[in-house]
Amino acid sequence: MSRVPPPPATTDAAREPMPLAEVDLADLDRFTDGVTPWRMFHTLRHQDPVHWQPEDAPNSGFWAVTRHADIARVDRDPETFTSTRFVNLEEVDDDQIRRRASLLELDGLRHRALRGLLQRQFGARVISGYADFLRGLTATTLDAALARGTFDFVKEVSADFPINVLARLLDVPPEDNQRLIDWGNRIIGHTDPDYADVLLDSAESERYRDLPFRSPASLEVFAYGRELARQRRGGAGTDLVSRLVNEVPRDGVPLSDRDFDNYFLLLVVAGNETTRHTISHAMLALLQHPEQLARLREDLSLIPTAVEEFLRWASPVYHFRRTATRDTELGGKRVRAGEKVVMWFASGNRDEEVFGDPYAFDVARRDNDHLTFGKGGPHLCLGNQLARTEIRILFEELVPRLADARLAGDVPRVRSNFVNGIKRLPVTVTLA
Repeated sequence: MSRVPPPPATTDAAREPMPLAEVDLADLDRFTDGVTPWRMFHTLRHQDPVHWQPEDAPNSGFWAVTRHADIARVDRDPETFTSTRFVNLEEVDDDQIRRRASLLELDGLRHRALRGLLQRQFGARVISGYADFLRGLTATTLDAALARGTFDFVKEVSADFPINVLARLLDVPPEDNQRLIDWGNRIIGHTDPDYADVLLDSAESERYRDLPFRSPASLEVFAYGRELARQRRGGAGTDLVSRLVNEVPRDGVPLSDRDFDNYFLLLVVAGNETTRHTISHAMLALLQHPEQLARLREDLSLIPTAVEEFLRWASPVYHFRRTATRDTELGGKRVRAGEKVVMWFASGNRDEEVFGDPYAFDVARRDNDHLTFGKGGPHLCLGNQLARTEIRILFEELVPRLADARLAGDVPRVRSNFVNGIKRLPVTVTLA
């Protein structure tokens, strides 16, 4: 295997002291070099693990929670730390909440009822039934990509593979895949000028304040989903859209049109973005740690274990927010009712109290108690089994095909402190 320099986040650069006064988790430009976020997290875990982070107006600041144990505590206690005031850093009023709330922004009975509509479809038994489809899809994806020799791994593999899976779950034609990818980029990338139609912090975004992520792309997703709903309503389909429009949640309250819009948009975004970025980060790590790629080639039985390390290492979602419902104590700090409390999952995934040598990328790592899908709370990622299965099968098929692989250019990252995304991953491969 060709050796290239190790990634910055695996070297001592990630642990280089950063004065606490210089830490700014609200500065999006600090999340584009692959090093600075980890330095900030390292400083906070060691010096101020529940840290008050000021923000520019109109936001009011937040508590940054960076240790594994504290993150788990917040995630498991929705009565004290609610999702109903929204899970992103943007501060919204009651009218925006009413219009924009999705499954992510609900707690209690209604959250469980809406989650229950699709929970079985994402269970291990159903997902195992997709294995043959996933393996065939993987072969098709890799045949097309690897034959190019030099190509953008994000475009040809990381984005292409999970979006084909999503298309199958939604029962939409493959020719719509690029639209689904573009919508996800424009919505989740709402703070990156390469992706956003309207940047979140721009004056123009006020026109779209009632749309998810303040993105006009949400209107296109709504229109697409509504047409699918019209076609599927009253039918006998088993796809995700058919279940949303034809089944009544267990609380007896049918989905409103707005409920459907927001649920469908969540599926489009979550069904692609996080798996895509995990695959990209995993491939980048293997390229920059060729000895780990060699271990997998020598022993493919390590791949299920490696998948958990891929998820820990990638940390595709940096954070989720909660809001304190009452005055409480957290990590020795007094948190007041109404204040934002932000779980930095990526930081928890490098916590030295939980992971031995957390800055080492180790495909054989055991006892990998990562936080990538959440930690035991009611909002545990609904699609975690599907994501694990997709990633496992992809690398089971990819690794044996590679005789040599190396980076072929720069790796730009999404300007975001929410999604830990890779825009492009140029690679050159030689087949085994």
